[in-house]
Amino acid sequence: MYENFLPDRLAELRMQKGISARDMSLSLGQANNYINTIENKKSLPSMQSFFYICEFLNITPQEFFDEGNSNPQRLREFINEAKKLNDNSLSHLLGIMKELNKN
Repeated sequence: MYENFLPDRLAELRMQKGISARDMSLSLGQANNYINTIENKKSLPSMQSFFYICEFLNITPQEFFDEGNSNPQRLREFINEAKKLNDNSLSHLLGIMKELNKN
């Protein structure tokens, strides 16, 4: 179960970004099949490479491993905007969110 998490999560986040495995590999300064070997469960990245992958995806390692967070970049943006709201607006937004989650 856990041995599949990192490759599957990497593929999910890479596809959200809309970039091919080859382009991501080359952007990271690796061989053109580097990301494919990770996603196909043939190897795992070193810690340093993992940090570069997170940086490339514009997420933190914590966000990478938060399996309940399907879109970490968007959620971080949402939270940053929510922090700017006054209490009344935040309460309204929370109400809207709860209503949307009922469906």
